[in-house]
Amino acid sequence: MTDLIEQLHPLTAKIEQGLAQGIQGEQLIRSFIPEFKTLLSQKDWLPQQFRQEHPQHYQQYLLYLDPQSRFSIVSFVWGPNQTTPIHNHEVWGVVGVLQGAEISQRYQREHDRLIPVDPADVLNETDIDFFTPEQGDIHQVSNAFQDRVSISIHIYGADIGQVKRFSFDAEGRAKPFISGYSNQEFKS
Repeated sequence: MTDLIEQLHPLTAKIEQGLAQGIQGEQLIRSFIPEFKTLLSQKDWLPQQFRQEHPQHYQQYLLYLDPQSRFSIVSFVWGPNQTTPIHNHEVWGVVGVLQGAEISQRYQREHDRLIPVDPADVLNETDIDFFTPEQGDIHQVSNAFQDRVSISIHIYGADIGQVKRFSFDAEGRAKPFISGYSNQEFKS
């Protein structure tokens, strides 16, 4: 795990610097995008234990948790055709693709219903997208491939595995959930 933390250090240091300066939201996100892009362009830094797919559902591995739980860094491993439910985050987030590609379909609320925002975003290797609750953070994410694994790195403005957030059905009804992590040592 020490090697992983060393690989993440330029990114975590930049985020910590922004937080220490009181920077928030989109301004904070934009401050660390260059370091995140550099990390995504290096393909061999993520250890194999955080690249493991599951045959039925995506995996969410905790890579780094700020000691004060102000942010977390997670790898998502998407098996062929795997997708999330429609969900929100309650905190800011940044997504970057390390391997493969993913599709993010955003939604907006209209009269207590969820309406897809067209078109869906396709993120390829090294592409980055971000969201904040103020801009709208409801989406559904899918592996763009039917025959191979995709891996993305996500940065969230909290310990995302412990945040109470919501998934939504087709009619827009919300159901609370706490995602947790796929890492054995962090399973509840």
